[in-house]
Amino acid sequence: MAFPLIRHVRAFVVRGGGADYHDQGEGHWIDDHIATPMSRYPEYRQSRQSFGINVLGTLVVEIEAMDGTIGFAVTTGGEPAAYIVEKHLARFLEGRAPNEIEKIWDQMYFSTQYYGRKGLVVNAISGVDLALWDLMGKLRGEPVHHLLGGAVRDELTFYATGARPDLAKSLGFIGGKMPLHHGPAEGEEGMRKNIEELATMRDRVGEDFWLMFDCWMSLDLNYATRLAHKAHEYGLKWIEEALSPDDYWGYRDLKANAPKGMLVTTGEHEATRWGFRMLLEMDCCDIIQPDVGWCGGMTELIKISALADARGVMVIPHGSSVYSYHFVVTRHNSPFAEFLMMAPKADKVVPMFQPLLMREPVPVNGRLKVPDTPGFGVTLNPDVPLHRPYTH
Repeated sequence: MAFPLIRHVRAFVVRGGGADYHDQGEGHWIDDHIATPMSRYPEYRQSRQSFGINVLGTLVVEIEAMDGTIGFAVTTGGEPAAYIVEKHLARFLEGRAPNEIEKIWDQMYFSTQYYGRKGLVVNAISGVDLALWDLMGKLRGEPVHHLLGGAVRDELTFYATGARPDLAKSLGFIGGKMPLHHGPAEGEEGMRKNIEELATMRDRVGEDFWLMFDCWMSLDLNYATRLAHKAHEYGLKWIEEALSPDDYWGYRDLKANAPKGMLVTTGEHEATRWGFRMLLEMDCCDIIQPDVGWCGGMTELIKISALADARGVMVIPHGSSVYSYHFVVTRHNSPFAEFLMMAPKADKVVPMFQPLLMREPVPVNGRLKVPDTPGFGVTLNPDVPLHRPYTH
């Protein structure tokens, strides 16, 4: 089957929600005294926005084929990532066949390796790669999960991330992951408050509902180990991203010293098969959590998942809505998925990337059938203004 060649690549930015889900209004639970690496500074402790977590905004990548078909995807990166897409990456797509996905990824990654490898550059590559998968699905008239080999289950099962696991249980989720609110700089009082919050939630949800802590890279090894052992009394299922993503040695030791039966998870801020190879070969965790919009896109997530599968490690992607749903439904080593509760009070189910995407599916009673519409099955909301800061 011959596909129309790629005519043009465009990169846009947008502010307020979307893929940059931290870019929320005042009073949202996602910005309420959550432990971070910056919590050691009192002036940046109350709000993550205070130290700039939302400065980049959302990146939207469009890839248009010669027949007018447009694939698109969203991730974070904002204007700096848009510059990289327009001024550097576009050359590896325009005039090429859209099914040359592996070659295009390889050229994007290795041409930027001298200033990229992780972070912002790989976010940009991820956005382009996901838009390419969306385009291919639309050109073939198939959902992306068909292109990935087809579903291995009828529906997805979800746990919820948010400030109210007790409400998540009432909404049908299998577990609730809470933000850790106090880090090492807040001393023993902060530790006590963390455990008290866990104990309160355990009383509310009962014994069988999963409870987890999302530590967002905020702890040191000693604190994380102590927290894990104190939390074990209340049946904490896992401790997530406790340390800096570069501290492979710390994760190795945390996993070795965690209470028996408690899982150590990480990888949200890791990128590419090489980064995850370190986590896996050093036995750093029980679950890896790549974000398909940050780790290198769908093309790279396939490779990362294969490495994990060979080692018996689960792959539970971080957030990323439809972009991860299409992947999770096709993999046995991804038995459930994450849903980010983006309602300000974490009290109802709303689309993760609102208001940017239309037809974005959400779980009902904690479950979801992945749509069979072509590509990723979503469209851009025409009422959300996009800005194209650069052209080529």
